Amino acid sequence: MSRLWSRFGARTAAVALLSVGVAGGFYLGEDRQTQQQGLTAQVGLEVDEAEYAYQRERLSDHRVDSSRQRAAEYQAKLRAAAAAKEAAERARKAEAAAATRKKERAAAEEAEAKIKPYDGPIPSSCAEYSGNRKIGCAVMLDKGFGIDQFPCLDKLWTKESGWNPKASNSSSGAYGIPQAVPGSKMASVADDWRTNPATQITWGLGYIKGRYDTPCGAWQKSQSSGWY
Repeated sequence: MSRLWSRFGARTAAVALLSVGVAGGFYLGEDRQTQQQGLTAQVGLEVDEAEYAYQRERLSDHRVDSSRQRAAEYQAKLRAAAAAKEAAERARKAEAAAATRKKERAAAEEAEAKIKPYDGPIPSSCAEYSGNRKIGCAVMLDKGFGIDQFPCLDKLWTKESGWNPKASNSSSGAYGIPQAVPGSKMASVADDWRTNPATQITWGLGYIKGRYDTPCGAWQKSQSSGWY
């Protein structure tokens, strides 16, 4: 508005000055009609120049406003692109975290399935077994374990020694049905530890109770680690 009023002011001043010139020319005795025509033409020229300057300034202001608008739009696009990139990165991280959690759950479930407690059939009595297994079942009951623990003990010592009292491992020094390391540990039960299945079983059950509470606990350890 200030610029517009300035332009109107310039025009008014030009007209006023020219009017004064007309009046002066009149008093100086110039030909009034000729003077008037010349001054009118001059006023028209001044007005046209002022209008041209006004239009040129308006065009310049428009260009400035357009440049500012384009710059603002460009900055808005940059902010939108940055926000979209950040959102995509958050989504990628969330997907990666979800995939990791899913993988961890699957691994945990697989590990749990591998070491799950024995859930097969339970023998009704030790009479279902024979040989060293029957001795092992009887000694296990005598040590206070339930009959439901014997399937785990059977699996454990079948894996370790096949219930062979003379089974030995030359690399580790393990010996007997429970694969004691060294085998001489079983002498704490009796001197016949090298050949007597009952002596070996008694020592093995004591070892299991002290470390894993039950034969099924020892079997779970063997499944997860390969040893007990």
